[in-house]
Formats: sequence, structure tokens, C-alpha cells
Amino acid sequence: MTAYRFGRSLKPFRRPWLWAGLWCVGVAATVVVSLMPVPDLGRLPSGGDKLEHFVTYAVLAAGAVQLYPRWRSLLSVGIGLVIMGIGLEYAQGALTTYRVMDRADAFANTLGVIAGLGLQLTPWRDLLLRFDRR
Repeated sequence: MTAYRFGRSLKPFRRPWLWAGLWCVGVAATVVVSLMPVPDLGRLPSGGDKLEHFVTYAVLAAGAVQLYPRWRSLLSVGIGLVIMGIGLEYAQGALTTYRVMDRADAFANTLGVIAGLGLQLTPWRDLLLRFDRR
């Protein structure tokens, strides 16, 4: 019988707890920031918040590409991130009085997930693994 190893679905990192933990912190921070009141930043450029949504979810998905080697795992994470993005938009409208639900934000989140998962098709997909092995 083999001993259970944390992160069996992760790439063979020396420090899987660190990298998986940092990614989870990023997901948690996204949830918190999505539901907290927005500070008044003045007038943003048109569509500027959509770019923020796109980049945030692209970074989360790209982080998953760095962690998981298999498409099955990445597809699961991608679906989870899309559901999270849609759910947070719904929660903003239903649970807060200071945020509003915006379908365009959910669409930008989804496009960001797709773009981030596209990193799997590039040589940069193992950048974190190479860094971790140094």
C-alpha cells in the first residue's frame, strides 16, 4: 500500500503545498474583492472594469495551468472558475446593495478563463515547475 501524497493530481513540485496554497489564496481574494464595496476611484475608462475581470480570471486559469498537468483537471478547474464568476456576479446583485450584477462582467470572466487555459498550449505551461526545481 502506498502512502497518500498531497497533490497527486498536481505536477511533481518540490513544494506543492506552497503553490497550491498561493493559488487558493488568489481564488479566495477574488471572492472577497468581488463582494466588498468598491472604493470610489473616479471615472474609469469605458470597459476598464471588463479588462480587470478578464485579467483576474485569466491569471487564475493560468495559475491552474501551472499546477495541473492533465486536461481533465484543467477542464474541471476552468468550469469551476466560470461557475464562480457567474455565481459572484449573481451574488453581487442578490446579496449586496452596493454592487450590481453585470452579465458583461460574467462574460469577461469566462473569456479570461479560456485565455488563461490557453497557456497549456504554449511552452510556458511548465514555468512554475522549472522554477520550483531550482
